[in-house]
Amino acid sequence: MLHFDSGPFIISLALLNNWENLVLRQFLLSFFFLTALLPASGYGADNVVLITFDGLRWQEVFAGIDENLATHQDYSSQSELLMQRFWRDNANDRAETLLPFIHEMVFAQGSYAGNRQDGSCAAVSNNWYFSYPGYSEILTGVVNPAIDSNSKVPNTEVTFLELLESNASYSEQTAAFASWDVFPFIFNVERSNVHVNAFSIEANPFDAHEEFLNKLQSEIPTPWPAVRNDAFTQQYALSYLRREQPRAIFISYGETDDFAHDGKYDEYIFAANRTDGFIEELWSTLQSIDQYRDNTVLFITVDHGRGESPPDSWMHHSSQQATTRSNSGLTQYADGIVGSEATWFAAMGPGVASRGQIQTDAGCITSNRIAATLMQFLGEDYRDYNPAMGAPIQVLFD
Repeated sequence: MLHFDSGPFIISLALLNNWENLVLRQFLLSFFFLTALLPASGYGADNVVLITFDGLRWQEVFAGIDENLATHQDYSSQSELLMQRFWRDNANDRAETLLPFIHEMVFAQGSYAGNRQDGSCAAVSNNWYFSYPGYSEILTGVVNPAIDSNSKVPNTEVTFLELLESNASYSEQTAAFASWDVFPFIFNVERSNVHVNAFSIEANPFDAHEEFLNKLQSEIPTPWPAVRNDAFTQQYALSYLRREQPRAIFISYGETDDFAHDGKYDEYIFAANRTDGFIEELWSTLQSIDQYRDNTVLFITVDHGRGESPPDSWMHHSSQQATTRSNSGLTQYADGIVGSEATWFAAMGPGVASRGQIQTDAGCITSNRIAATLMQFLGEDYRDYNPAMGAPIQVLFD
């Protein structure tokens, strides 16, 4: 007796033989044969790409530039240019002008959350609201209270990329690219076997292009001692994915956060707009490669938010627990940096529901659920790897 097992559908030809409706029988047989050919993941994606904007506020993502900050003499030396390029009378128009690819492609085709003015909430669940705890939460799905600084300490938690590396199907099929020099520690490169290119030049350049990138990065000064220009992160990532075609990729762009800390709202906005262009270029490249075309989930988020009030708090981010530390440099903010726990995210690709904005009446969607979500898009159950991870964001699944 022939027996077909296709996910939730199980049927035997012996049962079908008893059916009098031959047309229905033929239809069902065709259906089950086709279902058996669907991707093993059940969600239609063989690859995932996780992208982070470091510290880009939800306010700019959903309402565009802040007029008060854009015209403030202390924060925008290029106010006229900033207003000319990005100011529109309507908030939606401003947001789309600032981040056209995210709005016109990702938001339009997928699902997103984080617009708190419209009943959609996303947030970190760690107690610190700054980068190392935020990135560790996103990448590992676990909130470890001991991760309480940005110090270069190897992460005791395991990222979802490292977990995937333990599966033969993903061995040497993961990679991470970032502008901040702490990421080798967040990924614990000595333990993880994940390919990580962060801040430094490529140790083993593959070709003349990567040798040229190494030369340029060594010769072009960065404004910061621990963060490189995002253009290098972009180019190293593109070079690697074209050549190696990893199945799980993480890319972190850092300029938005560092320009904000410098109090340069104009440069923060220009960096956000550039990064949107980088993501569009990345997506176009993915769609030009057979391995990735129509077979890749794109997930975009942030490691933390930024201050909302008082006005100068937009430059900072930290919880009350963090600002009250004597060495924080932010002790004047006795209540912490209000709003810096607020995040946002967006996803699109095969298997991602096209819901548009996700309403969150039941509470904020937290960042510790992202890693398990990405694993589920690949058809992997996080509980087989680390059951302590936050559960997948089920509303994202089609």
